[in-house]
Amino acid sequence: MQVTAKVSGDSLYIFLEGELDEYNAREARSLVDAAIDAHLSCGSVVLDLSGIHFMDSSGIGFLIGRYKKLKNLRTPLYVSSPDLAADKILSMSGVYTLIPKL
Repeated sequence: MQVTAKVSGDSLYIFLEGELDEYNAREARSLVDAAIDAHLSCGSVVLDLSGIHFMDSSGIGFLIGRYKKLKNLRTPLYVSSPDLAADKILSMSGVYTLIPKL
């Protein structure tokens, strides 16, 4: 799992690459949380999923966990660029009702 963070304007963009599954979710959580903690002044966070080529239910848990963390900080979370399979999983699971897609 590779995680890259970039600040643009008032938003923190976090780019994820690899598989977001049970094996990689813990590492992704640690890396993304560190990026969020390093940029607490940002007004929103966008998780770019364009580099994710596989996601299972652990990926959904990862997203919900980041949503809860950011909700406590009163910072909105968005996802962008999921592939067709991830988009279907996120839509069917209802994740988009909590975390809007850009």
